[in-house]
Amino acid sequence: MNLFVGNLPYTTSDDDLRQMFEPHGSVDSARVITDRETGRSRGFGFVEMADSAANEAIEALNGSDIGGRELVVNEARPRR
Repeated sequence: MNLFVGNLPYTTSDDDLRQMFEPHGSVDSARVITDRETGRSRGFGFVEMADSAANEAIEALNGSDIGGRELVVNEARPRR
């Protein structure tokens, strides 16, 4: 399952994101989205993991405080 992770601190790296989710199961990929021109984080990312682990991670991390920011974690939906 592909998860959307929003409201990340701008200092979060791909590795930080992976480490946040690994306690809940095996992480296939973790990517923080960056601005093409500045290379700076846009404050959100995507994590891919098995469905059962993803559901556990959503329950555990959605609304949690990371670096003074309340995370938004849910199933990623395709762009319209």
